[in-house]
Amino acid sequence: MSESPLTDAVTELANTFRGRILRPTDQGYEEARRVHNGLVDKRPALIAQCHGVADIADAVNLARTLELEVAVRAGGHNVAGRATVDGGLMIDLALLKGVHVDPKTRTARAQGGVTWGEFDRETQLHGLATTGGMVSSTGIAGLTLGGGMGYLMGKYGLAVDNLVSVDIVTADGRVRTASRDEHGDLFWAVRGAGANFGVVASLEYRLHPVGPTVTGGLVAYPFTAAREVLRFCRDVLAPSAPDELVAFPALVHAPDGSGTKLVAIALCHCGPLSDGEAATRPLKRLGSPAIDELGPMTYCHLNSMLDADYPRGALNYWRSNFLAQLSDGAIDTMIECFAACPSPLSELALEHIHGAPTRVAVGDTAFPHRAAGYNFLVLSQWMDPADTDRCTAWARDTYGAMQPFMAAGRYVNYLDHDEPGDPVARAYGPSFGRLQKLKAAYDPGNLFHMNQNIRPSP
Repeated sequence: MSESPLTDAVTELANTFRGRILRPTDQGYEEARRVHNGLVDKRPALIAQCHGVADIADAVNLARTLELEVAVRAGGHNVAGRATVDGGLMIDLALLKGVHVDPKTRTARAQGGVTWGEFDRETQLHGLATTGGMVSSTGIAGLTLGGGMGYLMGKYGLAVDNLVSVDIVTADGRVRTASRDEHGDLFWAVRGAGANFGVVASLEYRLHPVGPTVTGGLVAYPFTAAREVLRFCRDVLAPSAPDELVAFPALVHAPDGSGTKLVAIALCHCGPLSDGEAATRPLKRLGSPAIDELGPMTYCHLNSMLDADYPRGALNYWRSNFLAQLSDGAIDTMIECFAACPSPLSELALEHIHGAPTRVAVGDTAFPHRAAGYNFLVLSQWMDPADTDRCTAWARDTYGAMQPFMAAGRYVNYLDHDEPGDPVARAYGPSFGRLQKLKAAYDPGNLFHMNQNIRPSP
């Protein structure tokens, strides 16, 4: 597009726009264009920092009229950098930070730029929470609209299972409220595939009594104990875990920067503290922990405990897949691959799914993965660009080695930018065909395609 029509359109938009419209030469542009993953370095032609829903609608209409590629940034944590775009329009929700908690109805409505740390701070004033991310700087919108696994999911389900409604600006510039009673088909779709259907301006969640103190934290053991610990998680901890207990075992590096390899378990028990102490007692008796930070802590602290392990601007490359089962072969392969890990910021994580998410029918939401088991994540992370080739190669090699143990499904929030085959179809499985039809109804021109894209059916 020539510069003149773009300039004219921006000038006209500025007459009513309440937020900020940034061009590449404007102060604040460089900071605004950055996303969490330092491996992503894109330069939008425009960044529309919206101050309200009307700003979002104007930005969507501008993108459609000028045929600009459009990306939507909420928290900006998506590993593939889908929150930004080269030469197009970034719709930035970072200024939208409102959170309203209603303790009587146990609900909260939060705007699209809110992070989990900000959300938890407001809800915990009332001793309430909902399932959210494990890193407090993650945006609520991106994590929720793709599924949303977290510490409370065993008891209360995934983040999408706790959505009551969303306000969404669709490709035609209209503002719609989607819930079970209003635009129910759209509400079904956004619970797992929301980025494909518009810009979610606000999300209403169901809240639950949690905290302010829970039993949680991290326990880690020497890497030599990795086989024993992972088998314990599979054979003892997982089968006996009550809904209140969610545990995520992982192969990690020591937090002191030494590069020492460890096997660790991050966990939360959201029930009574006495029950939490009893549920975590076996872990304290399992060998000799190198780190033992399990015990009573505030829920807000638990959800920010790992923040320093995922610094903004670090270079990230991920691979992920659900496992058919955590077999001895899978455990041994994980250990062998992690022994060759080249970066002290990288890890191999297992997200154990049980309890409430498995009691939701496959077709109830667009997120279809409702079987008990594990999601496996290769999280390759490093700081020096010179290490990019070997760190990405390690991630690909590890993922390849684990393929014999993988199930058919994939978690859409973890898909990176260069996935082979058709990972989106695998991520949505039985929901994919219905999603294609709804995409054709709500976004027939595929305006929102800088995402884990579902192309509209013909």
